[in-house]
Amino acid sequence: MTASEGQQARACPIFMYHNIAQAPRGLRRWRSLYVSPGAFARQMWLLKRMGYTGLSMFDAMPYLRGERQGRIAVITLDDGYVDNLESALPILQRYGFTATCYVVSGSIGRYNNWDAEKLGIQKPLMNPAQMRAWRDGGMDIGAHTRSHPRLTQCSDAQLHDEIAGSKADLEDHLGTPVTQFCYPYGDMDDRVAEATRTAGYAAATTTQRGRATVGMDLWRLPRVQVARHHVLPQFAMRAFTHYENKRSESGYA
Repeated sequence: MTASEGQQARACPIFMYHNIAQAPRGLRRWRSLYVSPGAFARQMWLLKRMGYTGLSMFDAMPYLRGERQGRIAVITLDDGYVDNLESALPILQRYGFTATCYVVSGSIGRYNNWDAEKLGIQKPLMNPAQMRAWRDGGMDIGAHTRSHPRLTQCSDAQLHDEIAGSKADLEDHLGTPVTQFCYPYGDMDDRVAEATRTAGYAAATTTQRGRATVGMDLWRLPRVQVARHHVLPQFAMRAFTHYENKRSESGYA
């Protein structure tokens, strides 16, 4: 392995997606949250072509802890939209990849009530049967709180309810452990990170920009945001080259 290949093996992009669908006509805000199925398929093809294995957060943990080495990329999708199951799952399976979908447990089977009014659109979220279909398709379910709040503004009791409560909700629906967490809006601090660790999660992702490396705090992992306007060369640049750890451009997750 060359020095460059060694660096790539150690620096792991954790991709952040939301909707895998065409952006609705007339949508004015946060169109960047949509990545078309065609664009997503091309991105997964590129990863495979470049020798990367796409993994869920659960499957990536041995690499992130430094127990294994390999050319991996982590694929995460926030909120739990039905289009993840309908559009992303077949593409991921085509390439032998796995992914983590972070679910807002208080809105299972409903819609994005935390931002529907701002967006002017209600986006369907997976129900329990659809979540199990995602899981049974080889994928992973992580937690994204119960109500998608800004966690730094929560009391200690609210933090426990949102973080530990979401884990309990999802494990009740799935019948399997939920080990991964994602901070809504990337809003977190030391208190929130400690509450997440104490709740029993193995790792948590943020909206800080950058690639994960062995030795990083597993409850403050940065991600690579993928947006609607990113063409394939931009996707490759963001995934495989260094850029500073900053808040995501949209400030949203």
